[in-house]
Amino acid sequence: MPNWLLPEYIADVLPSEARKIEELRRLMLDNFRLYGYELVMPPLLEYVESLMTGAGADTDLRTFKLVDQISGRMLGLRADMTTQVARIDAHLLNRATVTRLCYAGSVLHTRPSGLHATREPFQIGAEIYGHAGLEADAEIQELALASLALAGFADVRLDLTHVGVLHAILAQDAAAKKDYEAIVALLRGKDVPGLQQQSAQYNETTRAALLALPSLYGDVDVLKRAREVLPALPGITHALAELAALAASAIGRAEVAIDLADLRGYQYESGAMFALYVPGLPNAVARGGRYDHVGEAFGRARPATGFSLDLRELARLLPTAERKHSIRAPWGNAPELKEKIAELRKCGEVVIQSLPGHNDEQDEFECDRALVLDESGSNWILKNLG
Repeated sequence: MPNWLLPEYIADVLPSEARKIEELRRLMLDNFRLYGYELVMPPLLEYVESLMTGAGADTDLRTFKLVDQISGRMLGLRADMTTQVARIDAHLLNRATVTRLCYAGSVLHTRPSGLHATREPFQIGAEIYGHAGLEADAEIQELALASLALAGFADVRLDLTHVGVLHAILAQDAAAKKDYEAIVALLRGKDVPGLQQQSAQYNETTRAALLALPSLYGDVDVLKRAREVLPALPGITHALAELAALAASAIGRAEVAIDLADLRGYQYESGAMFALYVPGLPNAVARGGRYDHVGEAFGRARPATGFSLDLRELARLLPTAERKHSIRAPWGNAPELKEKIAELRKCGEVVIQSLPGHNDEQDEFECDRALVLDESGSNWILKNLG
């Protein structure tokens, strides 16, 4: 086997793709700042105990683990940055007021999340801490939609769900509560026969509600149907009202759908959740939602909601970026030449000096002008290249 081969689902990012990713990163982080979000940079690896605090079983399965040669303790390479940012809010910033944080960086997965997914996503996201009201959820949803709009996606579908519906159903049945993870897995796959078998010993109300969830998907009218077929529990009534409000806030910006069985995520969510879909990708391009209990696991309960997306996956859907017009200049140390090159670069021009004996060949730049001496041989001027 050639020694330059990379592991499966791991790939180099070449110039044109890297440029798209970087431009998206700058565009989105700058937009987050306009909303008042502060940038943080969590470490790539932490002790496993810290990294897994407040996280679900999914995060544990996706996390690469290794032994620290200094301490002998187990380290984990982050598979998701959300819990890391929650730790920063809870322990390092320790603010009593609302805190808005954003981040961008690579994460690593033991297995790809989809058929064409990479195991090294470039995650970018934003989180709000300290406000339990629906206003925070609405802002995060708006910010996620705005991020896709900035990337050039106009045809977006917003799928909404609420983990509070399931929590309210299971709260009435002690046996069902013990099987939470198994039930979530069955709901994710809309496995009705599996749910029938799993719920055979549950009380009738719980069983009927669980079996109804896989069919409760479609447009916003699903909420009306959910009120009719699900038990009139306070938790369910509250969850459906929140979904109705979030759906209304997105009308006109995205096609809105409801799916009360879509519980895909990292199993730390505690309220309204959403997924964004765009043409050309079968899986969600962005996911977000409320996760009030993660901070509690760090010893400081804080309401929290946020979203994240993979810039590598998003960039792959965009057309190849146009080559940037640039200027070719000769190599030399003449003060006049260096002064002219510095002046052009200060004005935002790309100036590429040709090294002696080499022809320039770049994927990213198209030299459509050249820096040459005028007829007098004393002034440097730009000449168009035909």
